[in-house]
Amino acid sequence: MTAPGRTAADTRFLEDFRAMSAFGATPSGGVDRQAATEPDNAQRRWLAGLLEEAGLRVVYDRIGNQFGLLERVPGAPYVVVGSHMDSQPTAGRYDGAYGVLAAAHAVLRAAERDAAEGAEPPYNLAVVNWFNEEGSRFTPSMMGSAVYTGRLPLETALASRDRAGTTVAQALAPTGFLGDTDGPEAVFCAEIHVEQGRVLENTGTTIGLVEACWAARKYRVTVRGDQAHSGATVMEDRRDALLGASLLVVAARELADRFPGVLHTAVGSMDVYPNSPVTVASRAELLLDLRSHDEAVLAEADRLLAQEVARIEGTARVEIDLDLSHAWGIDRYQPEGVELARGAAERLGLSHRGILTVAGHDSINMKERVPTVMLFVPSVEGVSHNEGEYTQDDDMLAGLDLLTDVVRGLGSGALPSTGVHDPAAVRA
Repeated sequence: MTAPGRTAADTRFLEDFRAMSAFGATPSGGVDRQAATEPDNAQRRWLAGLLEEAGLRVVYDRIGNQFGLLERVPGAPYVVVGSHMDSQPTAGRYDGAYGVLAAAHAVLRAAERDAAEGAEPPYNLAVVNWFNEEGSRFTPSMMGSAVYTGRLPLETALASRDRAGTTVAQALAPTGFLGDTDGPEAVFCAEIHVEQGRVLENTGTTIGLVEACWAARKYRVTVRGDQAHSGATVMEDRRDALLGASLLVVAARELADRFPGVLHTAVGSMDVYPNSPVTVASRAELLLDLRSHDEAVLAEADRLLAQEVARIEGTARVEIDLDLSHAWGIDRYQPEGVELARGAAERLGLSHRGILTVAGHDSINMKERVPTVMLFVPSVEGVSHNEGEYTQDDDMLAGLDLLTDVVRGLGSGALPSTGVHDPAAVRA
């Protein structure tokens, strides 16, 4: 039965969302479908069936990105719309997955409305489910879109290993999700996502028009000490790598506290060797990142971090290698795309505001290649990467309405095409 104020198409979307959320479902209401695991493979097969039933042709590229192609003009490039369906180990149902399902329904709605009005848009439409956006099983994150856009060599991605030693190539080989092409040619891109923050909820706003990504600096850190007996070794003789790593974790948090609301810091991963209950650790490896919407603050935090590293080396009697793996400044989306989405929100009567994204998204890679629109809908209490992640049905449906309008605009050529950028010129 369709609820008052909702269309049959809205009800179908919500039913599909519930069906999709069953893949990798956890007892606490979240999902666990890390890249190329069986739950991820199963939901990909489900998505392929949904797209094929609607008349789209499903194809895969050389890194396992999944595309549903709706060809309207033979030989024309595609408006690529979507996000990702892989997840963190215990994650929410909405992160990424909402954007893929919304893309599938928006593409179909846009095509139906164009056909009903007798429109003859110049571009084709494609739904995309990017491979390994989360980076929880294989690094780096946003892998599929990075390979597609030329920011990451295919060979590097395929050789990436999980903790068990399995490569991406080995994980994908038996799935049937490895294609032999580079995927469809994109002319524009659009992605919708839950905000993963509280700005929209706190301001009572339905739609976030993403204008830029925060600046960031990401480090791979190795702390080296000496292995020793955890009971017998005299305390002042110890060179405990885990102590050094722990002090670095605290220092990162204290850095954020010096710039409240402006700087975010995190240590999201740590491996300790030998990780034995009776042995002082000789090595700890961790990932540390700094993010800010103020590049001057980020530069100062980076300077202070170097000072803290030197202090910790002396305090814990360890050696620390701080290797910068990724860095970027404030990363802006094309303003023409923001304005296209703003106009669509105004036509639909949806409250909206400009917003920045702190988290990375596949659209950040895509906007380096083609004009790209990024949209947010509210997250309840900003909860994300957590089984309690939640977005109201009405907000999901409002986002779907807006995405449909944006897809129609992009498909009709409402924005100028800049063509494909030279991958060699794209920031690594």
